Amino acid sequence: MSELNLRRLRYFLAVADALSFSRAAEVLHIAQPVLSRQIAVLERELGVVLFARSTRGTDLTDAGKLLAEDGRRLLRSADALQRRARQAAQAGERLTLGFMPGLLLTPVVQGLRQSFPGIRIELVRTTWDDQVETILDGRVDLGLVRLPVPRRGLRVETLFREERVAVLSAAHPLAASEELSTRSLAEFDLLRAPEAAPEWCEARVARGLPVPTGGDHPHEVEIKLERVAASSGVAFLPASTARFYTRPDVVVRRVAGLAPGAVGVAWAAGRDSAALSRAITLAHTLRASLTTERVLDAEAAPTGP
Repeated sequence: MSELNLRRLRYFLAVADALSFSRAAEVLHIAQPVLSRQIAVLERELGVVLFARSTRGTDLTDAGKLLAEDGRRLLRSADALQRRARQAAQAGERLTLGFMPGLLLTPVVQGLRQSFPGIRIELVRTTWDDQVETILDGRVDLGLVRLPVPRRGLRVETLFREERVAVLSAAHPLAASEELSTRSLAEFDLLRAPEAAPEWCEARVARGLPVPTGGDHPHEVEIKLERVAASSGVAFLPASTARFYTRPDVVVRRVAGLAPGAVGVAWAAGRDSAALSRAITLAHTLRASLTTERVLDAEAAPTGP
């Protein structure tokens, strides 16, 4: 696509997200008639109708839904290309590493600096929402990700598995228990999407409780722990994440029947460089270095004089 068509594609995605030409025009800071004309030109270029307009509003056609999915990937690739071209123009080799909360990149950074003296290494802290997005749009060259992730456009390799634990308020009725079960936790609100914890869902069904659908679940660890501390629910976290976010008003407990989580390394398909290859090799030397015993020991340790 030409630059003009990429702009039209951005206009199309704005309308696709808002499902309203007027709201999209406000977001884009352009006049609505201009936006409508640009979408009409794009439809003529593609030979398809992208939006179905009726008295009930604006909806995507099947062709529009497909273009929205593929168009977002295309724009991410275009953004990544621009970033990498700018980086290539800078002096010296550079690599950006992404990591999820609780995962340690220090051995990878140290190994890269030994193999490539003078390399510029940047770190990006990612979340469940953007751990893949940052790789696809070029902000991150190599990411330590928590699996599963959508793999289209990526190369992904599993590194290790680690235990998941429950985090509860120190005032929670089950806080005194040394080990919990998914069945004992089934009656309490879970601060994450139910499909991410099928064992908890199965336990609710076994107890005759409905499995919730939808809901506003925080993805940021800090917000999740604030809600746990306020007795607004319980959370399941990887043991390494729980270790890095110890606090006196929450407790960490093992959960019988809760499957471990997996950590992987991911990079954009088609990317290759000596530094990237070395970083991938170094990532495979990483292991889940924080056991649940260490998490529980840290929780029991005194936090003040």
